[in-house]
Amino acid sequence: MVRVWSEEAKLERWLAVELAALDAWAEVGVVPASATRAIRDRARAPSAERVAELERTTNHDVAAFVDAVSADLGPDGRWLHYGLTSSDVLDTALALTVQDAGELLVAGLERAFTAVVARAEEHRNTLTIGRTHGVHAEPTTFGLKLAGWAFQLTRDRTRLEHALAGMRVGKLSGAVGTYATTTPDVERIACEALGLEPAPSSTQILQRDRHAELLSALALVASSLDRFALEIRHLARTEVREAEEPFTRGQKGSSAMPHKRNPIVSERICGLARVVRGFALVGLENVALWHERDISHSSAERVVLPDAFLAVDYMLDRFAWLVEGLVVRPERMRANLEATGGLFFSQRLLLALVASGLDRDSAYRTVQRHAMRAWDEGLDFRSLVRADAEIAGRVNVNEVFDIGTFTRHRDVVFARLRALDHDKEEVSA
Repeated sequence: MVRVWSEEAKLERWLAVELAALDAWAEVGVVPASATRAIRDRARAPSAERVAELERTTNHDVAAFVDAVSADLGPDGRWLHYGLTSSDVLDTALALTVQDAGELLVAGLERAFTAVVARAEEHRNTLTIGRTHGVHAEPTTFGLKLAGWAFQLTRDRTRLEHALAGMRVGKLSGAVGTYATTTPDVERIACEALGLEPAPSSTQILQRDRHAELLSALALVASSLDRFALEIRHLARTEVREAEEPFTRGQKGSSAMPHKRNPIVSERICGLARVVRGFALVGLENVALWHERDISHSSAERVVLPDAFLAVDYMLDRFAWLVEGLVVRPERMRANLEATGGLFFSQRLLLALVASGLDRDSAYRTVQRHAMRAWDEGLDFRSLVRADAEIAGRVNVNEVFDIGTFTRHRDVVFARLRALDHDKEEVSA
């Protein structure tokens, strides 16, 4: 990813755009084919240092680039940058950069998805307590929790691919997008050669709603990873300790306390997600520009676009590593599940009493009375219920307290997950 966003790669793409435009001019008969061939034979992307040296005089990066390349082309160099404005080169080259960077992120999402699916299958039957508001709710399985992550990663990939497709466009339409110094055919021929589509309309730049959508998609990927990492952080708490990050040999969790095993990678992911979400706001701010173009977006994009891709690339790599090596403790999950003495059966008992003919409010208050006593006095909810003759005479308490009923439909979710995975394999093939 560093290579994709390097100065050297940027200048190589600028040259690729310039040469594609030259070929297009030759095809429509404006630039002599011999000049185009001569330029292609001799043109080389200049070093970043050379462009920076010239820019100190020109105070314009593309002008410095054109001067640096033209210096080695002789008389034919006059055709370089013919009919183009700077943004023709900048925006079209940026589209190429985004496609290369996007491929890396899609691969990262695929690795993360594969890791999550594998661990979900491994723990499809591992019972754990589900929590709402941070409080015990009803049982689920750790595999079902992870399956939800897998589906979310798939949605992230779909959104990212859509945003990347929206950026697969170039523009060679000139100063304010009117083709006054170029032609639609030149734009079309050059863009096709670069693997892009010509923008249906442009001003001096590609409109920035495309870039805002991309940064928003990246922010959503980062937010998903934030959500998953936050869950791991909660599960790693000493009082919970149901899952924790890999702790490598020789690692030190704290400079002061040798017992510490802190969720540092998860915390890092959560922190970087905040940064990437901030980048999305910059993308939205860049949509509104003066008239056909100003350059208030440019300085901001030089920071947020590479940094957003770099951050998400890193986050995906660390998240996949984390999931692949995640330490899962089923025995702690079971112990925490039982910590409330079966309080999680309260809804099943409520529904059974309603089904027996008791009105809902009376049923609710009956169950709540036993639940609050179990909660406040540390008693076993199931024992309290079994000792209540009124309840025992109405419902089959053994059926009510069947823990298997909470996860009896898990295979439906996993069948959907397998179907999703199969569909992805077919698309890849």
